[in-house]
Amino acid sequence: MTTNLISAHVEPFDTYNGASIHRYSLTNQHGLTVSAINLGATLYEILVPTPDGGTDNLVLNYPNSADYLANPFYVNMAIGRTAGRIGNGELLLNGQRYPLSTNEGSTTLHGGPNGFNSVVWEGSVTDYDGQPAITFTHVQKSSVDGYPGDLDVSITYTLDEANTIHLYYTGTALNQTTVFNPTQHTYFNLGHAATIHDHLLRLDADSHLAFNAQKVPTGDLIDVSATPFDLRSEKRLGDVIDDLAETDEKGFDDIWKINETNSGEAIATLSDPQSHRKVTVGSSRNGLVVFTANSFTREKMNFIRSNGQGQPYEGVALEAQTLPDATRHEGFGDVVLPAGESRTDEISYHVEF
Repeated sequence: MTTNLISAHVEPFDTYNGASIHRYSLTNQHGLTVSAINLGATLYEILVPTPDGGTDNLVLNYPNSADYLANPFYVNMAIGRTAGRIGNGELLLNGQRYPLSTNEGSTTLHGGPNGFNSVVWEGSVTDYDGQPAITFTHVQKSSVDGYPGDLDVSITYTLDEANTIHLYYTGTALNQTTVFNPTQHTYFNLGHAATIHDHLLRLDADSHLAFNAQKVPTGDLIDVSATPFDLRSEKRLGDVIDDLAETDEKGFDDIWKINETNSGEAIATLSDPQSHRKVTVGSSRNGLVVFTANSFTREKMNFIRSNGQGQPYEGVALEAQTLPDATRHEGFGDVVLPAGESRTDEISYHVEF
C-alpha cells in the first residue's frame, strides 16, 4: 500500500501466549521508518538511514515479544488507562473512591497489572487523512483492570514527509465516567554509544513534581532554578547524572510540569552531537516524565543493540502525559472522561538525521 510515497507493510513477528504478534511499519521517501507491534501497541523501531546504506534504530528494542513483559520497565509500550502512579491503589473520581489492583507495593503504576501494555491489540493498516497509518484497537473492560466503566481505545501511528511521527490516543467512555491519561514509554538512544551520557536534553518546564516515599505526587511543585532539574537550556545528561550521583535514584525518574503550550507544540528536544540526530517531542498536555534508565539491569533485558543484555543509562525515556494522580490535585489537569464522550491525546516525535 503506497500513497504519496508513504508505504505500509505488515509482517509476522512471533507469538505470545498463543496470540499472533505482527509488526506494522510505515516508511517515507526519506527512508525514515516507524514500526510497532500489537503486543502492548509497542513502538518497535524508529529507523533512520545511514551513509553506508544501512539503518540505525533510535529506540531500544527486543527481538521477542515476551521480552517486553519480562522486566518492569515498560520498554516503548503503550501506557494506560492512566500513566504514572496512583497512591494507595485507590482512584478518587467525582467524590467516590475506586480500589485498584496494585503492582508496585501499595501503588497502582501505569494502569496497574492489566494496563494497556499487557494487551494483545487488534492491529491494522488504516487511512488517516489520505495517508496510510497503523491503528491498534481494544476495549478495556472494567472487570479486567478495575477502573470504572469500559473504555474503547484506539492508538494510531502516522508518519509524514516532514519526518514527524504522530501517535493519536482516542478513548471513549462506553458506559460510565472514567479516566484517560495515556502515554508511550519510549526509550531513546540516538547514537552509537552504549549510554546516553553525551545526549543533550532541553525541556520547556519551570517546575517538577514533589513525591512521597512511594514516588506518588504530593501535589507540590518545586522550582527547577539552580538545580540539576533545570533543563530550560540544553544540558548534557551525563553531567546531570553526575550531579545526582549521591541521590537514591542516581539519575532522573521525575516528572516536569510543562509550561503552557499550544496544541502539539514542542515540549522537549533530545539530541546526540556525535551522530547529529535530534528528536523533538510534541504534546499539548502538561507533564513529561524523564527516566534515565538508572535501574536497568544486565539480566532480563535482551536488547538487540547491546547483544542481549542491559545496563544503566542505556536509554532515556520521555513520556508525555497529563500530570499523574490528577484527580487528587487541583491544577494537575483534567483526565476525567465522562460517560459517552471521547477524547484524543497526541504525542509527536519530529526526527532529524
